[in-house]
Amino acid sequence: MQSLIDRHVTVVVPKKFVSLPLGAVKPAGWLHDQASYLVVQVNGLAGHEHDFYHYVSQSDWIGGDSYYSNLEEAGSYWFNGMVPTGVLLNDSTIKAQTQQFLDYVLDHQDSTGWLGPEVNTTKPRFLWGRYPFLFGAIQMVEADPSLTSRVVPALHRFVSLANSMLHQGQGLEDWTKTRWEDFVIVLQWMHDFHPDGQEDILIDTMKMLKWTGDPWELVFAEANFPKGPVEHLRNPFPALTWHGVNMAEGLKALPSTFRFTHNQSDLDAASHGWDLLFQYHGRPSGIYAADEYLAGLEATRGTELCLVVVNNIFHRGSYLYQVSGDPKYADRVERITYNALPATMTGDMWTRQYLQQQNQIAAKNMTPNPFPEDGPYSNVFGLEPNYPCCTVNHPQGWPKFISNSFVTSVDQMSLAQVYLGPFSTSTTLANGNKVMVTVDTVYPFSDTLVTTVAADKAFTYFVRIPSWVEGGTFSVNSAKARAVSPVNGLQSFAVPAGTTTITLNLPAQITVESRPHGSVAVHRGPLHYAFDIPRTQKVLAKNAEEPRAVDLQFTATTDWEYAIDPSTLKFHARVPSGGKLPSPVFDSGLSPFTITVVACPIKWAIAGDTFAASPPTNATCTGPTTNITLSPFGTTKLRIGEFPTFKATK
Repeated sequence: MQSLIDRHVTVVVPKKFVSLPLGAVKPAGWLHDQASYLVVQVNGLAGHEHDFYHYVSQSDWIGGDSYYSNLEEAGSYWFNGMVPTGVLLNDSTIKAQTQQFLDYVLDHQDSTGWLGPEVNTTKPRFLWGRYPFLFGAIQMVEADPSLTSRVVPALHRFVSLANSMLHQGQGLEDWTKTRWEDFVIVLQWMHDFHPDGQEDILIDTMKMLKWTGDPWELVFAEANFPKGPVEHLRNPFPALTWHGVNMAEGLKALPSTFRFTHNQSDLDAASHGWDLLFQYHGRPSGIYAADEYLAGLEATRGTELCLVVVNNIFHRGSYLYQVSGDPKYADRVERITYNALPATMTGDMWTRQYLQQQNQIAAKNMTPNPFPEDGPYSNVFGLEPNYPCCTVNHPQGWPKFISNSFVTSVDQMSLAQVYLGPFSTSTTLANGNKVMVTVDTVYPFSDTLVTTVAADKAFTYFVRIPSWVEGGTFSVNSAKARAVSPVNGLQSFAVPAGTTTITLNLPAQITVESRPHGSVAVHRGPLHYAFDIPRTQKVLAKNAEEPRAVDLQFTATTDWEYAIDPSTLKFHARVPSGGKLPSPVFDSGLSPFTITVVACPIKWAIAGDTFAASPPTNATCTGPTTNITLSPFGTTKLRIGEFPTFKATK
């Protein structure tokens, strides 16, 4: 194995774009002080886990090193999500909790460089559980550079040990072998910003991780790629490569490999694998199906919340975009964020699902169970249905979307807004050019964004124009509107010194996506639309220490068995009162955007009383037509998102 490592190559290819350090981008508008989405998250389960949840609670930790001992997964996940949450909201309580966690872990690093509870024990040392912790530590350094002298030397000591372990075949088990790319990206951050004369060992460790890890370029090759549910297929590679979250991990393996192999084939394989994944397992909500393992296209199969936040944010779609510059990755990230992410949590963010369904007519203990690898409790909204990983992992979604919404060019001469929404940023570009940007919008619940740019010196500012925009225009300082003309997805603006106001209008048409069994899904702009099924709610369980942490059963209270006539789809937009969105906006009936359509009742089979069968082909109306209203997918908790069709008579 050692002979495969070229010790003379010490060049890491720069990314196409460079993300700003944590804290440089802040949420504004509805993401902060109107619909208060990060505030809702902090006031919900994410912000209170440290108070009572046994995997990460301080009381358990003090009593028995619980969340340090859970550096294998739970503590690392929690830390990785709560670091950016605390920084973006400047929340002193959360920042104190994450600082305490960081201090404890670093204070207990042993003389060999190891980080984790295996110190002075006979427990095997596996590398993977440390990787989310390393991401969190990096973010803390970005947000507070005074921590550099404490954190970076500790990371180098750990890298030195990990390199030795890898050369000896140690530290490897199935999860380490499939998630090696996380460590590669940590190493690349160190190489880019804090090499400290250790470039050779950093690159050698990157290469050892690739050669001891699962071969993602082969997993994503078309000849090997599964074209449907995998539970009855033989995987030619280690079983965990078809695990849904690991597929998301693998998507960033190849661009991370490209940075030290310099092989364009790595980027090409990542792009093709991305397309295959969504072609054969994709969902109109932007994500793909994997109820533990890849699950095909059927609308009742599930998608794990960990998959949504892992595939969506930071080092997956965002990392792919920053390395390759291909706008398809940014488009997909935005769709996932505004659809699949809020759909799998209640509006108050106190409960979450393990699995969400595209067509979801009940959230309850399911009999029969449609998920071959997960339990029947998987789509209940609760504290930890099925597995607890999503409880500690989900908070990273929103803050990392926000943090990666702006990037700079490699030469630091230009700034680009990648994701659309209400943000502000302050950064210093090359030549000491101080730039401040504020984006005033209620996007994705509006087509208009007003951006104010203040700069010390002239520079080029870019805004991503999504692929779904039709007839988009821009106006600079109230001048006559002009048509957008993006190049590779980016609209450029020559911004002079001083203050410039850019008004973007980015309308979209209603589009209809073909789905299995002749069914269709409805989109407009970044939002996917579904029928929001009215429901009753029943408390199934309540946490003894925190009464707001409950398990909820949702049951439909009206008919949902409809076919729609796509030719009758009509978009409706109401202006939010006072220009502000209701809070929390991702909840039933609160969206200012809706779509109406002519529908008719049909016969649509169900299994037991828990999930809908596949949409019937060639559905026949069983009653008179009616108008139904479709809402943004993220606001629905029970829903039909893929409909049979019919042709209404005039």
